Amino acid sequence: MNLYEHTIIARQDISPSQLKQIQDKYSKIVEKNNGDVVKLENWGLMNLSYLIKKNKKGNYIHFKIKADGNTISELEKNEKIDKNLLRYLTVKVKKFDLDTDYFKKTEEKLA
Repeated sequence: MNLYEHTIIARQDISPSQLKQIQDKYSKIVEKNNGDVVKLENWGLMNLSYLIKKNKKGNYIHFKIKADGNTISELEKNEKIDKNLLRYLTVKVKKFDLDTDYFKKTEEKLA
C-alpha cells in the first residue's frame, strides 16, 4: 500500500450539501477499491491563482489516502467526468503529516 495526498477543487457555487456528497462519493470509491481514507480535510472556499472555467474561487477538499495505484486510477477516472470539479491533484508521499492543520483560521490556532 502506498500513501497519497489527494486534493480536489470543486466549483465555488455548489451548496454545502453537494460538497458533502462529493466528499462521501470519493471516500466510497477509495474504500470500494480496497483503499483507506486516513484523514479528510475540508479547507473551504479559497481564491484561485487564475480563472479556471470562469471561476475565481474554489472549494478545496484534501484526502490522505492509503491505497494502491489502481485505486488512484479509478478515483481520477471518476473525477475527470465530474462537472462539479475544477481540478484534482494526487501526490505520492513517504509519510503523512497528520498533526499540522495548514488551513485552520488564526483564531482557532490561538485558542
